[in-house]
Amino acid sequence: MALYVDVEKDLGRFRLSAGFEAGDEVLGILGASGCGKSMTLKAIAGIVKPDRGRIILDGTVLFDSEAKIDLPPQKRQVGLLFQNYALFPNMTVEKNLTAALRAAKMDRAEAKARAADMMERFYLTGLENHRPFQLSGGQQQRVALARILLTQPRLLMLDEPFSALDGYLRWKLELELMDVLKEFGGTVLFVSHSRDEIYRICQKACVMDRGRATSAVPVKTMFEEPKTLAACRLSGCKNYSEAEAYGGGREECPTRVYAGDWGEILECGRPVPEWVTHIGVRSHYIHVLARETPGKPDKVNVMECRITRIVEDVFHMVIMVKPVSGDSRSRNGELRLEMPKEKWAACLGAKSGGEGDVIRVWIEPGDILLLEG
Repeated sequence: MALYVDVEKDLGRFRLSAGFEAGDEVLGILGASGCGKSMTLKAIAGIVKPDRGRIILDGTVLFDSEAKIDLPPQKRQVGLLFQNYALFPNMTVEKNLTAALRAAKMDRAEAKARAADMMERFYLTGLENHRPFQLSGGQQQRVALARILLTQPRLLMLDEPFSALDGYLRWKLELELMDVLKEFGGTVLFVSHSRDEIYRICQKACVMDRGRATSAVPVKTMFEEPKTLAACRLSGCKNYSEAEAYGGGREECPTRVYAGDWGEILECGRPVPEWVTHIGVRSHYIHVLARETPGKPDKVNVMECRITRIVEDVFHMVIMVKPVSGDSRSRNGELRLEMPKEKWAACLGAKSGGEGDVIRVWIEPGDILLLEG
């Protein structure tokens, strides 16, 4: 199967402009709350009508503004799992499952048999006569997924499927969902604001920011080589600065940048494209020089930083610092470092570190992310 989406919708202060393609894979849509992720799914499902564009699923045109095609939801063969699961509150589990089959005029006995098979597959046997309010969050999700899969959709869309679950149940159901999606084998859109869920569950991903979606890329590429500041932030990078190429003309391809928020010239180890407006560095890629390191260290991109805060986590330390040469007024002037507790202790040596102390940190050139704002 293949999905093609290119739609726009104006909503006054907000404008949706989503364009991407997906094959027989799990495509993640990563974005913050209110960026247009759920609206994109509703447009594909036929619940929201775009102003312009096209939606094609496996060769069938679901929506085309120019050709005036707009198939109703029931003819799109699209399954959408809402955040609240949208179960019928006055129906039992069995009736929730058979409702769609009965609407398609399937024989009552056959519908009941197929529902029973699905309940066994989703570990719902024994809950046939329970209503949604009598089920746990995990059980409600299983019922909702089972109901969707009973209709044999060509496209499965999941809108923040774990948002209402606690940590332990979320992990357990995530593992179960991976098995379900593998068995489904078709096109799946997985919407989330969690970078970890996207990384574990999806093969490809795109980033949605303020209504605009980037092209889909392999998940590892998105996390290891984000191209935009929005993608960098959403992928979990905590440190970024405005930046511009430093030294040499365009033809000389400078490999250094001036990071304005940090007040530092940094070596990137590769030519800096003219479109670069920011750089980013992940927290665990900022290293601390041991106090015992004498004189000038044999490193590049060494910065003197003042510790502003130290936070002890369960297994690691979070150290907030500000480059001494940085802009004190900058909102991005503070850096976040993360490392195992024992490594932090080894860097400090005999002297303990605290707020106000000055330490030296360094960054490998290849760990600097070149970004477009």
